[in-house]
Amino acid sequence: MTQPVHAPLASPASGALPAPTAAIETMGLTRRFGDLVAVDHLDLVIRRGTIYGLLGPNGAGKSTTIKMLTTLIAPSSGSARVAGHDIIRDPTGVRRRIGYVSQLLSTDGALTGYENLMLSARLYSVPRDERRARIEDALAAMGLSEVAHHVVNTYSGGMVRRLELAQATLHRPAVVILDEPTIGLDPIARRGVWDRLRETRRGGEVTVLLTTHDMEEADALCDEVALIAQGRIAARGAPAALKQDIGPNATLDDVFTRFGSEPEAGGSYRDIRSTRRTAERLG
Repeated sequence: MTQPVHAPLASPASGALPAPTAAIETMGLTRRFGDLVAVDHLDLVIRRGTIYGLLGPNGAGKSTTIKMLTTLIAPSSGSARVAGHDIIRDPTGVRRRIGYVSQLLSTDGALTGYENLMLSARLYSVPRDERRARIEDALAAMGLSEVAHHVVNTYSGGMVRRLELAQATLHRPAVVILDEPTIGLDPIARRGVWDRLRETRRGGEVTVLLTTHDMEEADALCDEVALIAQGRIAARGAPAALKQDIGPNATLDDVFTRFGSEPEAGGSYRDIRSTRRTAERLG
């Protein structure tokens, strides 16, 4: 199995610290819920400026991993650094350096797109004299300038997702983390979000980490992927290399079939209910 070798984060030294070689690094990251081990000693190194995908079935541990990396829940053991900040020792530093788009809606439907972004600018302490220009740039980048002053409850699902990406990147984070970014979207809207994600990381300054069940999405977007099964990494590497290891004309679906251990019935009742509610809200 092809597994790229990465250098660890640079060790602190006297004077100025060099830029880290990794945007995200986990070391034995583990999360237990009672007797259930949701994430089991996860070791990851995600290079700066890449789009990295966490793949796997419902219940595999993807969303739990994301919640630990965004400091929403604490690990049971192990550690991780995101944008150079330790998730346990410096959670505030992590939150300042990331943008996060969850499966749940994070926009206020009663406000306009512009008003939602202004609220985000204030929450992220974007300098007052830069807010208007940054908001206008973000709206333009996401193709939302024409609907900037329309209330969000009139937006399509794809437009809502693009607005959420604008919110997550307005403060110029080093790392953007997305949990199922295109769930519930039609093919046209989905590809529109893909285009915006490619634009987000253009220039290599921003790292994108996303979870997805969609193998086509992972193949189209990701420089590297890790397939998680039952809380552990079953395979990792560049999509092309993983497919080549399976055989001629193999797809990421074939990789998923070989290494992804699908829980019976596609996840728990809570997983299914949450996914369907999110899909319905995004329309």
